[in-house]
Amino acid sequence: MEQNLQRGPENGPAYLKLYIQVREKITGGIYRYGDRLPSKRSAAVAGGVSVITAEHAYQLLVDEGYVEARERSGYYVIYRENALLPVGSGSDLPSVPDAGYVRNDEEFSFAGYARTVRKVLSKYGESVLRRSPSAGCLELRSVLASYLARSRGIVVSPEQIVIGSGAEYLYSLIVQMLGREYIYGIEDPSYQQIRKVYTANGVTCDPLRMGNTGIISSELARTEAKVLHVTPYNSYPSGVTADASKRREYIRWAKERGAFIVEDDVDSEFTMSQKPEDTLFSIEPERTVIYLNTFSKTIAPAVRIGYMILPELLSEKLREKIGFYSCTVPVLDQYVLAEFIAGGDFERHVNRVRRMRRRRRGGKK
Repeated sequence: MEQNLQRGPENGPAYLKLYIQVREKITGGIYRYGDRLPSKRSAAVAGGVSVITAEHAYQLLVDEGYVEARERSGYYVIYRENALLPVGSGSDLPSVPDAGYVRNDEEFSFAGYARTVRKVLSKYGESVLRRSPSAGCLELRSVLASYLARSRGIVVSPEQIVIGSGAEYLYSLIVQMLGREYIYGIEDPSYQQIRKVYTANGVTCDPLRMGNTGIISSELARTEAKVLHVTPYNSYPSGVTADASKRREYIRWAKERGAFIVEDDVDSEFTMSQKPEDTLFSIEPERTVIYLNTFSKTIAPAVRIGYMILPELLSEKLREKIGFYSCTVPVLDQYVLAEFIAGGDFERHVNRVRRMRRRRRGGKK
């Protein structure tokens, strides 16, 4: 199922097709750790594309941690099927600026927000005062499903999506679904509210030390956790982004133990890569991963709307455990967000912020 979800449309960009072809050869073991990839020119000839297109595809592989570029030597595979070699200790983690709320110039336009609110009030009238379904309005969940499919490679039905008022509320729902009897493994260091909310809900947390590419393998081996809460992209406060090897190690770890992964994907839309980050959910969408994201950083801090996606085979069973809760997001707010996304304003905003961040870091516009 992984290939079907990630391969993308046949008429997609040539560089993305080449990227996927090479990536699957790497994850399939055709190119192994330490192997040198064919030169960009050779890849271009074999794929019937330009050298620039091949270079773009190779750069995506570098961005995602599948290969590394070595000056005057070429591109070498650094993806490991079993990422069990030593990695840096927590003291080696890079220092990053405060990753709290987004900068003012990265927030959604207030004029655009006001315009959308007026449009929604005119369009829906008094229906914005109605009670929301427990999982959230179908209008928003349907729009989210379409957005995730085209922008993140996450193919789900609206029934797998649950809307809630921000990440902390959703953490509590996760405990209701998975139970308090399990140990929950969390990143060390991690966003403090994760541990606080889990502890307040009666959960025992096991902090797992971070290395330069994610949780250290020996920490995963020693823990007795049956739930693993990870932030694969730009974990706060360490700034660590899990590479391709580590992401697949998380999946293998969970499958071998019959465990769950909570993928906290906050802020990943603003990746510096030319393509969205691969998610753990897109790698294993059937029963292992619960995906979670919010709009508090991508739009504005006051937008207290988050969502989680339940794995396909367990969606109905998990949803039954929380179905008696009322949705905590007002219908008006849900309709406004749905309008942002459906009208393209949200994606244009994300693209604008990504361009701004690249310029600040000296990248391409």
